[in-house]
Amino acid sequence: MNRRNFIRNVSALSTLTILKPNIVFASNNNSAVRVGLVGCGSRARGILGSMAANTNIQITALADIFEDKVTNWLSFANELNSNNGFAAVDKKSCYIGYDSYMRLLENKNIDAVIIASPAYTHPKITEDAVKAGRHLYCEKPISIDAEGCKQVIRTGKNINGRLSAFDGFQIRYATPYVEMAKRIKRGDIGDIVSVQLYYFSSGADILPHEGMSYDELRIRNHYHFHEISGGCYLDQAIHMIDVCNWILGTNPLYAIGLGGRKGGPDFGNAWTNYQVIYKYPNDINVNVQSSKFGNYFGDVCAKFIGTEGYAEAHYSGGVFINGKNSWDSGIVRSASDLTPESIARGASSSSLDTADLNKGKAFIESIVSGNYINQLESGSNSTLTAILGREAASRQEKITWDELLYSAQEIDHGLNLKQFTAK
Repeated sequence: MNRRNFIRNVSALSTLTILKPNIVFASNNNSAVRVGLVGCGSRARGILGSMAANTNIQITALADIFEDKVTNWLSFANELNSNNGFAAVDKKSCYIGYDSYMRLLENKNIDAVIIASPAYTHPKITEDAVKAGRHLYCEKPISIDAEGCKQVIRTGKNINGRLSAFDGFQIRYATPYVEMAKRIKRGDIGDIVSVQLYYFSSGADILPHEGMSYDELRIRNHYHFHEISGGCYLDQAIHMIDVCNWILGTNPLYAIGLGGRKGGPDFGNAWTNYQVIYKYPNDINVNVQSSKFGNYFGDVCAKFIGTEGYAEAHYSGGVFINGKNSWDSGIVRSASDLTPESIARGASSSSLDTADLNKGKAFIESIVSGNYINQLESGSNSTLTAILGREAASRQEKITWDELLYSAQEIDHGLNLKQFTAK
């Protein structure tokens, strides 16, 4: 099957899904949203595990380039369905190979698709999902390069209110961050002067790859390869960058940066560390530091420094404001402060407890209610901001937002995908 035939084949299906979604859901409040998954990896377990526990969904199809990925995921999907009183996934709806996602999108028993495949695939799958009339939830980053982001922005503009299209930036739905953002935006820390962001992570495991082709090795170990994942800056620092763009309400003017591969394994080509400075409008300076190597996970933080105080948010370590308008979210600042009694009262050291839960509920509710939400442009702009910093660091030169946006910045993954054809 080629892409032209695929688009022709799904055109009839898209008419019903796009024009008359109320037929599917409004007539029965108990109707489940039928979900197909593209990319049967670990991140998808978190997304769909939370959705299945908190919304009315049925997993009806799976797709991945590798057969063992689908096989391993099938039992988990069936467990989620069973917990909600639904039948197991039909094995005829399990698709394998480089074109598996296209066959999944042709399945009439799918209302929405979760895109959790490696980042280099996101723009094309997003575009084809919209053409097939499927609601979609695309994990971050939206793309590994600027051209892909621009493609997704164009795709988003073609939705015209007909579908829900969510990005994978869950922190905007984490309750403590939402409250902090509201307080900053209303002026509780005064005028923002500067922002400090950091994400210090342990390294990704190197998965067994003996006897594999170089292409299969890279896909299975995609976090270690710049041209497949976009690198750690797009995988992790991007979360704090998205928080920054959300709260500042704008994109940066330019970036300068440094980085390198020191401390990492002799495997792959992805950098291990980045240090980037952005200039935002209103003379706001933003510093981002990101690392991914070694065996120990560090801290993740966004700190907004204003003329009347500062706001600080950690993954674990509290979310609070100090200054003229002090405030605390109640997230425990040190895990050592947790006691059995405080845990019984609902205390937690994690600020992300509600992030996946709230985002998944918002996605499914938007579909069921018909009040569709399109996040593709904001998700693309946060991804472009991360790409701007990564490129400034790798080139060791100042790059402006306009230079990135109007350049043809594109990364060739160099994969021969047709070798992964289902037998």
